[in-house]
Amino acid sequence: MNDMEIAKIERYLRRKFRNTGIAIEGRKNKDDSAEVMLDGEFIGVVFKDEDDGETSYDLHMTILDIDLE
Repeated sequence: MNDMEIAKIERYLRRKFRNTGIAIEGRKNKDDSAEVMLDGEFIGVVFKDEDDGETSYDLHMTILDIDLE
């Protein structure tokens, strides 16, 4: 993803989650995804999907059972 897309997604997530600690960082050697960080901690990946002329972004976040305790 390019820097403009990353900035737009970051602003969107900050508004939705009401958290300014969210940051999006590009991934080396990957142009279809970026890492999602919360207060410096990795929490997931945003993937870019282009299909039939439309672009969407999917947030993938894994929650481990040990994190729920």
